[in-house]
Amino acid sequence: MPMTTGKTTKRAASAPFRAADYLQADDLPGYLADVMADGDTRALPLALRDAADVLGMAELARRTGLNRETLYRTLSESGNPRLDTLGAILDAFGLRLTVQPAKPPHRAPHKTRATA
Repeated sequence: MPMTTGKTTKRAASAPFRAADYLQADDLPGYLADVMADGDTRALPLALRDAADVLGMAELARRTGLNRETLYRTLSESGNPRLDTLGAILDAFGLRLTVQPAKPPHRAPHKTRATA
């Protein structure tokens, strides 16, 4: 009969990764720029949520003039921030949204007339 000691090995529960645990306030512009450069538009609200966790949701609410419930809802996985809300949140971090060409526009070659 096998001998048992009554001891069991417990595995520590793994915690989900939280970017906010590793970010400082001065990291936020680069972090958000990298998220936007990736091109996944659904990632931006979640990255802004990470940034809000670094700053503190109450402080973000104070800086934006939006209530915390609106910010939590807007920066959730199912959130879809309006452009004015997005602008207010970025402004709270000292950032702004800019538009630039994704790639140079395609131009047709210039046709010249052959002269006889």
